[in-house]
Amino acid sequence: MADSNSFDVTTSVDLQEVDNAVNQAQKEAAQRYDFKGALVEINFKRAESKVELKTDSDMRMEALFDMLQSKLIKRGVPVKNLDVGDVKPMGGDTLMRTIGLKMSLDSDTAKKVAAAIKAAKFKKVQAAIQGEQVRVTSPSRDDLQDAIAMLRKEDFGVELLFGNFR
Repeated sequence: MADSNSFDVTTSVDLQEVDNAVNQAQKEAAQRYDFKGALVEINFKRAESKVELKTDSDMRMEALFDMLQSKLIKRGVPVKNLDVGDVKPMGGDTLMRTIGLKMSLDSDTAKKVAAAIKAAKFKKVQAAIQGEQVRVTSPSRDDLQDAIAMLRKEDFGVELLFGNFR
């Protein structure tokens, strides 16, 4: 048996599920009575990890965002990982909202995760930031499971994923 056990803390969004949710929202928008004859666009930019919403009124923007959000929830996409931008006026009567997808832990969140583990004062549990993830190590698997339970109770602004448990 190894001297040390570990797991990685990361975050991600399944881009295929986002694509499916966007397609469902586009189909529903085409069918809805309140969107008939109005400018309604939902564009998913996979390479940039962004979803853009375009419409011609505040009411339709809110309805479009709520519809997309409900489709994302049904597809299992964590809503915490959405970086919802403000509604910005475009040319003419057009409004646009950009929704970013958080695909990895940023440095501030990684520092908060590592600090929370250190503040919990588990015996011989160490957290090390490795790029876009936090590696947590300990000789005891029970301590690692306690650390996972503690991290699930905390709110770091993103959905945490635990993987690579060894």
